[in-house]
Amino acid sequence: MNLNEYQEKAKRYDCFEATNSLKEPGFVAKVFGLSEEAGEVAGKFKKILRDDNGVISQEKENEVKKELGDVLWYVATISRYLGIELEDVAKTNLDKLESRLNRNTLHGSGDNR
Repeated sequence: MNLNEYQEKAKRYDCFEATNSLKEPGFVAKVFGLSEEAGEVAGKFKKILRDDNGVISQEKENEVKKELGDVLWYVATISRYLGIELEDVAKTNLDKLESRLNRNTLHGSGDNR
């Protein structure tokens, strides 16, 4: 399955109508949901460090994979609300990273480095 197919299939699980307005609860819920799920990914790793001495078991890896899937769903859905194909998001990101690599600016901070 490619990313656009995933994005199309993922909309089945959206309880709101697609909108690109932050005045609509569905859009705001997706933004908050993305933040929440990203935090859950970080929380899984924190607990692996704290409880498992940093060793990632197969069970913990599977838990992280599920949380990463939730992050992907929110990214796909927010992108769809904005009318952006998920494959375009991925390509734009790789193009940005390639530009930074070519300019030797992978390290550092700021969006426009």
